[in-house]
Amino acid sequence: MFSLIVSDKRGRIFNIPEFETAGMKAGCFFRPDKEDFIKMPEGSKLFMLPGRAPVGYDITRKTFKTIENYFTAAAFIIPGFTGTYSAAYELLRYRLLPLFCYTAAGFYKGDIYVTAVRVDRSSRHDPRFIDIDSVAKNAGEIKRLFPCNRLIRHLADCALIHGCPGAQNYFLLRQECPLPTSGSCNANCAGCISYQKSKNISATQPRIKFTPFPEEVAETALFHAHNVKNSVLSFGQGCEGEPLLQADLIEKSIRLIRYRTCRATINMNTNASRPEAIALLFDAGLNSIRVSMNSVRQEYYHRYYKPAGYAFKDVLRSIRIAKKKNGFVSINYLTMPGFTDSEDEYKALKKFIEIYRIDMNQWRNLNFDPLAYFKIIKCSIRPSDMIGVRQLIQSLKKSFPNLKMGYYNPYIAD
Repeated sequence: MFSLIVSDKRGRIFNIPEFETAGMKAGCFFRPDKEDFIKMPEGSKLFMLPGRAPVGYDITRKTFKTIENYFTAAAFIIPGFTGTYSAAYELLRYRLLPLFCYTAAGFYKGDIYVTAVRVDRSSRHDPRFIDIDSVAKNAGEIKRLFPCNRLIRHLADCALIHGCPGAQNYFLLRQECPLPTSGSCNANCAGCISYQKSKNISATQPRIKFTPFPEEVAETALFHAHNVKNSVLSFGQGCEGEPLLQADLIEKSIRLIRYRTCRATINMNTNASRPEAIALLFDAGLNSIRVSMNSVRQEYYHRYYKPAGYAFKDVLRSIRIAKKKNGFVSINYLTMPGFTDSEDEYKALKKFIEIYRIDMNQWRNLNFDPLAYFKIIKCSIRPSDMIGVRQLIQSLKKSFPNLKMGYYNPYIAD
């Protein structure tokens, strides 16, 4: 039995053996299967959730019970793993949770377990492989090599001040190269990690405050491409807005990069809001796009993204154009247990994959308050309509054997 873990008011975490860990989806409580639990991945963290009383399953009375005088404990799991249940709780007082995922966690035979499934074997963001002392040393050396490059200085701040693993990898000469360019966005995502209008919630990292020159972008990218085998160069990062709003700058940057190398994969993480710009960039040498979506259904997409100046149909058109240009298309599928694995969303996703022939589904955890999310998208789902995140992924693998599953942008071989 996976026993319930809770937090006291001082933030001390311990288990209550009389109660099983419960999971929550769309405000409903569940008893997760044994197969839903894995050992908490190293680098993950346990959070105390103030104002939320933990809910566990009373194995004696065979019912769910709210545990008084304690706070809920939840896990923030590292990238490469997707949560299958949120931590179960009852609201004591309402205050929006910070922008993290809140996965259910339990205690079993001396270890912490979480309800999650591993979707990517890459160690790209695994903290065990990121030596911060080496990051700091290399950042100083690379900044001295390129003293006038503002983008490299920005990435150094991202790596050393804000703890961005993508930027840290840049200075370790490994994995994916981040290339932020845009300080503005044409969407108003509820869970935007770089900009929040509301005082009720804070962005987790600041946006880039300048627009780099194409030469700075190309210099940053080429240093990575010339030093990293199978390098991936990615526009569209957490420290910026929407890169397509800087399409002209990015086109010039890509042409400068392609003049010096054809081997690196050039990718863009984007909301795919400007189809004409997508076509322009693929003609310049872009290889792949990762399109961010919380749903493949227009009504729920619009309620979360709140697009300004574009619509869901533009996103779909961009995907068609990318495929027509022989581009690799991934979906950054923001996963929320209870919604993503609902029967209706599952059917819509299968139809979407069949029609648009996407190449990859990246199962990203949606970092947002679980109960608040369902209020924002205005969706009520019955427990009987939830097929399970783990089961959803397994079913899609069977239905689409050629569809790649993962968490990170892949290198596209020639």
